[in-house]
Amino acid sequence: MEPMNRTSVSDFILIGLTDLPWLQKILFVVVLLFYQLDIMGNVIIIILATKDPSLHSPMYFFLANLSFLDICFSSVTVPKMMVGFWIENLISVKACILQIYLFHSLGFSEGVLLSAMGYDRYVAICHPLRYKVIMRKSVCIYLVFISWLAGLTTSLVDALMTSQLPFCNANRVHHFYCDEKPVITLACKDITVNKLTLTYFSGFISTGTFILTVLSYFYIITYLVTHQSSKWRSKAFSTCSAHFTVVMLFYGTAMCTYLGPDSETSIESDKIAALLATVITPSLNPIIYTLRNKEVRKSLRNLLKTSQY
Repeated sequence: MEPMNRTSVSDFILIGLTDLPWLQKILFVVVLLFYQLDIMGNVIIIILATKDPSLHSPMYFFLANLSFLDICFSSVTVPKMMVGFWIENLISVKACILQIYLFHSLGFSEGVLLSAMGYDRYVAICHPLRYKVIMRKSVCIYLVFISWLAGLTTSLVDALMTSQLPFCNANRVHHFYCDEKPVITLACKDITVNKLTLTYFSGFISTGTFILTVLSYFYIITYLVTHQSSKWRSKAFSTCSAHFTVVMLFYGTAMCTYLGPDSETSIESDKIAALLATVITPSLNPIIYTLRNKEVRKSLRNLLKTSQY
């Protein structure tokens, strides 16, 4: 006899955020607006960091890469979610596992990149005379490469483990995209190992990159308090405020999603946290960096003036 195919379910149904038709239409407009802001804002940041010579520095090189990551991160889930506001949202099992892999890999890459940006701020503030030597072009490229490599490799573990699970009858994913937690609960097999791997492996990586970022700010604050005047201290804090705000938004939503307990209530809270992470935060990042950075605002004004002629 031929071995029975372990995956009898060929497609999943993404339940989405709500089943109320009137609310779905409102959410479609809101999500579309934020997605457009996300794409336009981050593309503008990339253009400014690429074309304006005054922004050819490690900080803006990292920022341009962060903007590209944000575009990819939201594009993995948001277009499929918007489709679900109008029709039944079907996704094949293979496409679902691919979405899990891309979502986690891009998320991990962003966490590592945020740590690199924190290190860049530490060197700029605490070792200004050695900044150009330490944060030379080759080092910046290497840090960005490591961030992508870390995300693309570490996410393979969860994706491969999920791909080995048999899905028999249940096919309704209680989420607006294929997130690992609600997907693995549909498997007709014990998923204890999968849950432990997701919690501890993903939690370890997220916590590790967060601790590295926090350490950078710890040394920055210690240096400013003990070595610098209040005027310089205020200026230094203002250069870090945008990055620190983005870090809090990113890790706040990630920890709410993956370090919380499993329950019906947690599923709903996970949806809200995921909505913030995939829709709201990527669209706010360009605004945060633009409002809090004089150089970016100046470069944006110059770009707008140039486009008028």
